[in-house]
Amino acid sequence: MRLLMIFCDGVGIGRADPETNPFFHAPLPTFSSLLNSRLPHLRCQRVQTGQATLVPLNATLRVSGLPQSGTGQTALITGVNAAKLIGKHFGPYPYSTLRPVLRAKNIFRQLKDLGKRVCYANAYPRQFFQYLASGNTRLTATVLSCLYADVQIRDEPALVTGRAVSSDFTRERWRNLGYEQLETITPEQAGEHLYALSQEFDFTLFDYFFTDHAGHSQSMQQSVEVLRSLDRFIAGILSRFEEQETLLLLTSDHGNIEDLTTKSHTRNPVPLFLLGRRRDEVARELANLTHLTPCLVKALARG
Repeated sequence: MRLLMIFCDGVGIGRADPETNPFFHAPLPTFSSLLNSRLPHLRCQRVQTGQATLVPLNATLRVSGLPQSGTGQTALITGVNAAKLIGKHFGPYPYSTLRPVLRAKNIFRQLKDLGKRVCYANAYPRQFFQYLASGNTRLTATVLSCLYADVQIRDEPALVTGRAVSSDFTRERWRNLGYEQLETITPEQAGEHLYALSQEFDFTLFDYFFTDHAGHSQSMQQSVEVLRSLDRFIAGILSRFEEQETLLLLTSDHGNIEDLTTKSHTRNPVPLFLLGRRRDEVARELANLTHLTPCLVKALARG
C-alpha cells in the first residue's frame, strides 16, 4: 500500500454560496466528477460516491479562538493536540514548545522507524537553502519534520527531472527567483510527476499553500484561479492513478478560502478527501486533525 497525501493550507467546508465561497463559484470538473457534483458544504459535510469519500475533520480541537497553521499542521502530522498542549491556537509557524513534539512524533519519523520509505515532494530554490544555512528558524511544521527525520528536501535539479514538484505546480514563480531558463509545465503535468514520484515510496507528502494565500486576499478571482489549478493538478494525478495500489488523501489545517467575507481563518471543519485503496476503512477512523497521523501509520504498518 502507498499513501499520497496532499496538504492544502486554509481550506474549510463553508456555505453553499457562490458569492462568498469560491468552491461554488469556480468550475471544478475533476472534483465535481469524483463527487457527483456534490461539493461539501455546512449542511452536507459528508459525501460518498462510487469513486471518492469526503468527511469533515474538526480543526478547533476544543480550543477557543481561530485555528492557526502552526498548531493545526503540528496536530495533523504528529497526532498531538498541539493547540491544547500550549493552550491556544498559534501560527503560522510552530510554537517553540511544539518542536520537541515534532521531532519525536512527526509522521516521517514514525514511518521511518517502521522501515517505511518516505518522501517530501516539494522543491525549494537556492534562496531557501541559504535561509536555512543562515540559522533562521521560522520554518513550517513540515519542513521542521523533514529536518528532524533526515528527510530529503528537494531542490531545482530534482524539479527539472520531474522528481519534485513546485509549490505553484507550474514553476512560473521560480522565474522571479533567478531561474529564467526553467521550463514551465501545466498543473496536469505536475500531478503526473507527483504520482510517478509517489510510486517509489510508501508515504509521500506534498504541500500547497496558495489556497490560504488566496483566502487572505479575499479575492474571488484569485481564489477561483487557485482552485482551478488544484483541480487540474488532481486531474493529472488521476490520469495515472491505480486505486488498488495507492490511497490518495487531500486535507487541510483550518478554514479560510471557503469564506471570502473575512480575511481571517474560520472555525469551519476541514475536508478530508480520500480516493483509492481502503478509503472507506480509513475514513471511518477520522473525526479531527489529531486522528490522521495515527491512522495512516497504522494503515501502512498493516500494509
